[in-house]
Amino acid sequence: MADSRLMTAIEVSQPGKPEVLVPAHRPVPDPAPGEIRIAVQAAGVNRPDVLQRLGKYNPPPGITDIPGLEVAGIVDALGEGVEGWRIGDPVCALLAGGGYAEYCVVPAAQCLPIPDGLSMAEAAALPETFFTVWSNVFERGALQPGEALLVHGGTSGIGTTAIQLGAAFGARVFATARGAEKCAACVRLGAERAIDYAEEDFVAVVKEATGGAGVNVVLDIVGGDYVARSIDALAVEGRYVCIGFVRGATANVNFFPVMTKRLVLTGSTLRARPIAYKQAVAEQLKARVWPLVAAGTVKPVVHEVFPLAQAADAHRLMESNQHVGKLVLAVG
Repeated sequence: MADSRLMTAIEVSQPGKPEVLVPAHRPVPDPAPGEIRIAVQAAGVNRPDVLQRLGKYNPPPGITDIPGLEVAGIVDALGEGVEGWRIGDPVCALLAGGGYAEYCVVPAAQCLPIPDGLSMAEAAALPETFFTVWSNVFERGALQPGEALLVHGGTSGIGTTAIQLGAAFGARVFATARGAEKCAACVRLGAERAIDYAEEDFVAVVKEATGGAGVNVVLDIVGGDYVARSIDALAVEGRYVCIGFVRGATANVNFFPVMTKRLVLTGSTLRARPIAYKQAVAEQLKARVWPLVAAGTVKPVVHEVFPLAQAADAHRLMESNQHVGKLVLAVG
């Protein structure tokens, strides 16, 4: 029987500035077979949400237009065929959309238990960045213990996660950030060296720190002119992984070093990937990363929590780049 209740959700009234994010009433969604309905208590805010608000990153076909790619809350209803979850279980989940709302539905395969000791706000800051970093740094980038990782945007949600996971799995981690305060935050999280990109040349710094060899993996959310410079910073057999391009999606690249150093240039998006792929990543996270989170070795960095109705303020802060770590909406 369909749920007849209405819930509060945040809509994008039209593409534009943060003020286009407005509260609205929507029907409470019903879980399809294989899905879980979550009574949302907290929702993470991510760069793709900003792009969706601007009209530059539309949801995949069949996905709600409500923004929000990760939540934490309580299992509220189970779709047909769901096993391993019970109503009332605490849960965090990776979504393709719909997180900025009091309720959401999500494939059970994309849900994970909340690690011991985490608040709902902290749990909501896990899925998007941890799925993204694991799939790009450790799968596509194949980072190994003892190798060197360069993380661009070290104080972003992605950056704070990548620094911690890289260090936890035995890599030497370098990170770029702007200003002494943000660089210090990167070092506290586990970076061997933080590079103030406004004052220093990250290529020269990593070359010096690695005895001229360069880094083995670059995780890049910047794009633009960082692409060619990151290629220069890579060691022989290095891997460049692009997951964003705040400086632009095009780059002028000299492919001679790509050939001579036998580099791999790759990248990915996560939102439209098949459920089976996200399930495989979830299983890896549960087995290899969740114990580190429960032990406190790795922890989501939450900069500020906003009420759901103030989603526009959260987007303004994200676009100002004045935060360190994740921004979260308190829902329940």
